[in-house]
Amino acid sequence: MTAQDPRAADPLQGWRVNPFFVLEVRTDASPADIERAGQRLIALLTVGSESAARCETPLGPVTRDADMVRQALAALRDPEQRVLHELWANVAPVTADERHAISANAAAARPWDAAMRAIGWTGTDRWADR
Repeated sequence: MTAQDPRAADPLQGWRVNPFFVLEVRTDASPADIERAGQRLIALLTVGSESAARCETPLGPVTRDADMVRQALAALRDPEQRVLHELWANVAPVTADERHAISANAAAARPWDAAMRAIGWTGTDRWADR
């Protein structure tokens, strides 16, 4: 039996533990700044600093430990992972007002749904048989 993917329980977990949020650095931080921030946090966590044990994310506060900091440092040392995390760190979460506006726009788009069905579109990658 395989272990359950932790992202399945919380699909936003990857965003909560974004290395830029964990290390509290900007996305344009230099590699030296990132290393310095990581080493500072590891030192603070080693001595039991309560303020270092929490970090703020757009989705709320997250509990941080030394292992999380080490993983964040490792991720940002890899150029491909860094670019991916930079993109996600710069995306703002959807607020309740924005969610309401999106649902209002979806209601306005409903006539288009009827038009698509009229021409045979089923909403999948197949056309309806006429």
